[in-house]
Amino acid sequence: MPDSKKRILVVDDEPFVCDAVKMMLAFDGHDVVTANDAREALTVFEKNKFDLVITDFAMPGMKGDELAAAIKARSPRQPVVMITAYAEMLQSSGKKLPGVDFLVSKPFLLEHLREAISTVLPDSDSNRSEEENLGESKKG
Repeated sequence: MPDSKKRILVVDDEPFVCDAVKMMLAFDGHDVVTANDAREALTVFEKNKFDLVITDFAMPGMKGDELAAAIKARSPRQPVVMITAYAEMLQSSGKKLPGVDFLVSKPFLLEHLREAISTVLPDSDSNRSEEENLGESKKG
């Protein structure tokens, strides 16, 4: 599935979480870059192109929703997924999270990350329509 390989920026202040997410996503063939805080993430983001940004919510300094808003200010169409232990609380509070396209609850599995990726990047997996696949095969 070469079309499914994406370049993903993962941001979490816990290095072991970054490593775990990187390992999970690499299992699916994605190219993953990590950052351990929002400021580092913005620096990396400004110097590179990413298909997706995945960020933690609770980080020292700039929180994940603030990072998402800063990323969207720089690149309004950039998909951002937020991973948090507070997903249910955030959803039930009705608080808007500007810039966040999808929430993933901690703890999470690879399947949850796959769901988030396929939701915010609908062309990222093998769920492409038969018409698209036939269209490509007719080109050759």
